[in-house]
Amino acid sequence: MSKLIQGVHHIAIKPTAENYQKTVSFYTELLGMEVLKSWGDPEMPCLMVSCGDNSCMEILSSPEELPRGGPLAHVAFATDKVDEIVKMVREAGYEVTDEPKDVNLAGSPIRIAFFYGPTGEHIEVFWEKG
Repeated sequence: MSKLIQGVHHIAIKPTAENYQKTVSFYTELLGMEVLKSWGDPEMPCLMVSCGDNSCMEILSSPEELPRGGPLAHVAFATDKVDEIVKMVREAGYEVTDEPKDVNLAGSPIRIAFFYGPTGEHIEVFWEKG
C-alpha cells in the first residue's frame, strides 16, 4: 500500500503587497533559493521557490497584513551552515530569536537557530549532524 502523504510539497507565506519584493529578495538573494515558477499579475504576484529538495516555498502577495508569525509555529530548513546563515540574516537586519546551539533531539545531535523573516514568519535552520 502506498503512503497517503509522500512529503511536504510547499509551505506558503503571504507578505503584504508592499513587503512582497523584500520577501522575495530575502529568500532568493539572501538565502539563495531558486525561483521555480511565477504567476499572477503586477497587483497580486506569486512565485514558488525551491527549498533544495522536492519541497517548495510559495510566496503569495496579500492585500492585508497577517499577524506576526500567523498560525504557523515555524518553518524549518535543512542546512549544514547554521552559523553562516544566522550571520547573514543578522547582518541583513533581521531579528535572531535563538542563537545557534547544539542540542540532542531524541538521541540525534543537531545544531539549530531561529530568526524572523520579512513577513514575521519564524524560521528555523536545522542541521542533523549524525
